[in-house]
Order: sequence, then C-alpha cells, then structure tokens
Amino acid sequence: MKQLYILFLAVVLLSCGPYYAPATTALEGGREFIDACLKGDFDKAASYMIEDKENNDYLLKIKRDFHENSSEQRMEYGKASINIIEDAAMNDSVHIINYKNSYDNMARKVKVIKRDDKWLVDFKYTFNGNL
Repeated sequence: MKQLYILFLAVVLLSCGPYYAPATTALEGGREFIDACLKGDFDKAASYMIEDKENNDYLLKIKRDFHENSSEQRMEYGKASINIIEDAAMNDSVHIINYKNSYDNMARKVKVIKRDDKWLVDFKYTFNGNL
C-alpha cells in the first residue's frame, strides 16, 4: 500500500509541470520574464506575466517571432545577457524596466505590476512588438 501511495504521489507531482518561484521584486519578475523569452522558454515566461487574453496574444506573437529566427539567432538570444538601463518605480506596485539584451542591443521596456504579492509583466501598456 505504501508503494502505491508513493507511486501516486510521484505521478501527481510529475503531471503538475515545472514550478517557478513567484517574483518578490519588480526587477526579479521582469528579469525572469525577459530571460525566459530570450531562451525560448515561453511556459516559464507566461508564469511571470499577467494572464489575460491580450497579454497571451502578445506572448504568442513573441513566440512566433522567436521561432522565425534561425537556430543560430535563437542560440545567440539564449546566450544574451540582460542589461538593465533603468528600473523606474511609478509607485509601490508598478515599475517600468528599460533594458537591452547583449545580442541585438535594442532598447526595450516592460511594465511590471504587483498582484497578490507577486510581480508580473503586463504587456498591455508597453508592448512594442518584440523582446
């Protein structure tokens, strides 16, 4: 009986998928999201994003754009570092993070919002078509 319980517990844990620790700061939430997108890990990116239709649509566009790159470009994005230009606090629950990645060096920004003690990216106000 004990072995059956352990087997059941293992199946349940494996079926839940990966767990990503919630971001406790705006910078952490933004960096985790950006890094996941650069590496092509869009499931992880989604876990650091406010989930609604509009944000999901923007993330899907980024995912499609990422996969249109050559495998060499995707590899270079995956190795890129994130260079934070500014972490601007609008108030105690909204930050705008301006950044570049070391591969293409284009200036971008993400809006990060605190919800239920977690910091999550919200595309609706800062989406510029790519990360």
